[in-house]
Amino acid sequence: MLTNRIAALFSGFLVIGLLSTTALAETEPLAPEKDQGSTAREIVGKLEMLHYNKIKVGDEMSEDLWDEYIDALDPTKSYFLASDINEFREWQTKLDDQLRAGDVKAGFEIYNRFRLRMGDRLDNILSQLEKGLPAFDFDRDESLELDREESQWPTSISDADDLWRKRLKSSVLNLRLTGKEDEDIRDLLERRYKGQKKRLEQQNSNDVFELYMNSLTRLYDPHSNYLSPRSLENFNMSMSLSLEGIGAVLQGDEEYTKVARLVAGGPADRTGKIKPNDKIVGVGQDKDGEMVDVVGWRLDDVVDLIRGKAGTFVRLETIPTGGDGTHKTILIKRSKVKLEDQAAKKAVFEFSDGKKSYKIGVINLPTFYIDFDAYRRRDPNYKSTTRDVARLLSELKEEKVDGIILDLRNNGGGSLQEATMLTDLFIDQGPVVQIRHANEQISRHNRSRSRAMYRGPLMVLINRLSASASEIFAGAIQDYNRGLVVGNQSFGKGTVQTMAPLKEGQLKITQSKFYRVSGDSTQHAGVKPDIPMPQLIDAESVGESAYDTALPWDRIHAVPHAKYFNLKTLIPNLLTKHNKRTASDPDFIFLRDQFKFESERADRKHLSLNEVMREQERENVNQRLLSMENRRREAKGLEPYKDFEAYEESESEEVATIGGPVEIKLEKDPILNEAGYIMADFIGLADKASKAPPQVANF
Repeated sequence: MLTNRIAALFSGFLVIGLLSTTALAETEPLAPEKDQGSTAREIVGKLEMLHYNKIKVGDEMSEDLWDEYIDALDPTKSYFLASDINEFREWQTKLDDQLRAGDVKAGFEIYNRFRLRMGDRLDNILSQLEKGLPAFDFDRDESLELDREESQWPTSISDADDLWRKRLKSSVLNLRLTGKEDEDIRDLLERRYKGQKKRLEQQNSNDVFELYMNSLTRLYDPHSNYLSPRSLENFNMSMSLSLEGIGAVLQGDEEYTKVARLVAGGPADRTGKIKPNDKIVGVGQDKDGEMVDVVGWRLDDVVDLIRGKAGTFVRLETIPTGGDGTHKTILIKRSKVKLEDQAAKKAVFEFSDGKKSYKIGVINLPTFYIDFDAYRRRDPNYKSTTRDVARLLSELKEEKVDGIILDLRNNGGGSLQEATMLTDLFIDQGPVVQIRHANEQISRHNRSRSRAMYRGPLMVLINRLSASASEIFAGAIQDYNRGLVVGNQSFGKGTVQTMAPLKEGQLKITQSKFYRVSGDSTQHAGVKPDIPMPQLIDAESVGESAYDTALPWDRIHAVPHAKYFNLKTLIPNLLTKHNKRTASDPDFIFLRDQFKFESERADRKHLSLNEVMREQERENVNQRLLSMENRRREAKGLEPYKDFEAYEESESEEVATIGGPVEIKLEKDPILNEAGYIMADFIGLADKASKAPPQVANF
C-alpha cells in the first residue's frame, strides 16, 4: 500500500517517505543528476553500517527493491503492461550492484516508462471528456475490483482500456451519487485529469531519485527515509513550531490523500467530524472559495493547499471511512497548535462500585511535550508534561480523590525524557525503559530517581493511536504492577530514529529499539491492556503491525524492578464486573456494532458499477447506521431520529474551532465512563493492597 509518505500540517509532526504515484514529471525523459549516484552509494553504506537490522544489500534485497519500487509507482497495476514488467525483469538481481556503483539509471528508466504510460492514459481520458461525458451503461451488472494486489498486469492495451473504462465509470457514478449533474461531472473530471497531467509534466529528477531511494529504505523498516533537500526543508520547517494549519497528519494512499491521525486539541480534532482513514477529495479556501478537486494530487501539494495563516478558514471535502461513500464538507478554522492546547488537563467525577462512591480524578495527556527553548534558557516557568501533571496531581490531592485515571488515548508520543520523568511521579527509584542500539549495547540510563509523588490507585487508558513515549510509560506502569492498563492494544512504535547527513539531503535511519523493564519490546506488539475495551480502530490497517517491513517483536533480559500490586488476583474479578456491566450497555453495544459494520465495509473486494444497486447499497448503509443509533438512543431513553436526514443533521452540528484545552466530558465518551467504573471496582478490591510496600520481583 502507498502509505509511506506522511506529512503534517502542524509543527513537530512530519515523517517523510514515499511520493505519491501521481508525482510531477517533465515532458522529456528524466535522467539522474550529477551527485545522485554518489548519494545512492552513501545511502547504501549508511544503511548497511548504521541501521539496527544490519542487512546487506545483495541479490535478495535487489529483488525486493524491484518489487517495492514498481509497487510504489503503480500499486493498483493500472499503468504498466505485463510486457513492461517482463522487460524490467532484467534488473531484478542487478539493482544492488548498480547502487553500490552509484548507478541509478534503472530506477529512472522504470519511472520514465511509468510516466509514458500514465501520460498516454491521461491523454486518452481527456480526449474522451473533451467530446462530452462518456455514455456509460449504469444498468449493466459489472463491478470494479477494489484490491488489485493479487491481480495480474494488463496483457494488452485493450485490457488496460477496459480497466480504465471501469475506473472512469466508477468516478462518474460516485459523483452522480453525490447529486452532481453530468455537465458538472465532466468539468470536474476534466480539471482533475488536466491537473494530474500538469503535475506529471512538472516532475523532476530529485522527485524520482527520492522515490527510488525510499523504496530501498522501506525494505529496512517503515521509519527509515531518505529526505531530499526539498523534503528536508519541509521537515525542518515542521519541527520549528512555525507551521499553521488544521492539526492533522496526512498520508498518500494510491490516488487519495488520507487522514492518518489528528492532533489532540488541534482545529481538525475540535470539529469532531474527521477521523483517521477519512479521504480528502477536495480543498476550498475560506467559507465560499472554489472547492479544488485533489484526487490524484501529490501529497505535498495537498498539504500546501490546506496549510494557511492562523485565523483563516479552509473547507475539506471528505469521504468518511466506513460510510456510504457520500461526500461531506467540513469547515475548519486554521490555527497554530500551541503547547497550551495540548497541555495536560484534569477533571473529577464520581463513580460507584455498587457499595460505595469514589471521587476519580482524570488527567488527559494528548502528547509528551516540553518547551525546549524555555528549558534551555533556564526559564523557571517552562512548560512540560511532568511539571503540568505534577501540578494537577497536587490539585487532585487537595480535592481528595480516591484514584486517578491517566488518559493517553491518541497520544502519539513525544519526549522520551518526559515519559521517563512522568513515570517518576508514580514509582520510586528504578529503571523505566531499556534501549538496545545497533551495536547491541543496552542502555538503562532512563530511570526514575525520586520517591513517587502519587502512590494511590492508578489507571492508564490507551488505544491503538497511543504510541512511542505513551507505550514506554504504560509499559512501565504495567511491569511494575503500579496500576491497571485499560483500553486497546497500542500502536507498537518501539524504534528510535536519528538523522545522518548526506551529500544531498539526509537519511533518517532506525538505530535503536525500546524494551520494557520486563524485557519485552514495545515494537510491533505494543502494550496489551489488562482489561480490553471495544476496538474502535482497525488494527490491521493502523499501527506498526500494518507495515510489511516493521521490525519484529523480541525480548531481552529483564531488569530487577519493584511490584506494587498483586494485580493478577484482581484482574479476573474486574473483568467479570466489566463484561457484565458492558454486555447490556447501549453505548458499548453501539460501539461493537459500529466497528463490526465498518470492518465489513472495509473488507469489500469489489464495488458495483450498477447505479440502482449502488443506490440500494447506500440506502441500506444509511438505514443500518440509523438503526444502530436509534437502538442506542431508545435504550438510553432518548427520542429516536425520524429518518437518516435528521440523524445526519444532528451529526453536523457546529463544533468550536477556537483554541484552548478541550474540556473532559463523560456524556460522549463511553470508554472513559466505563474506565471510571473499573477504577471504582479496583479501589474497592485493592484498598489494602495499595498501601502495601513494594516488593522486588524475583527472576
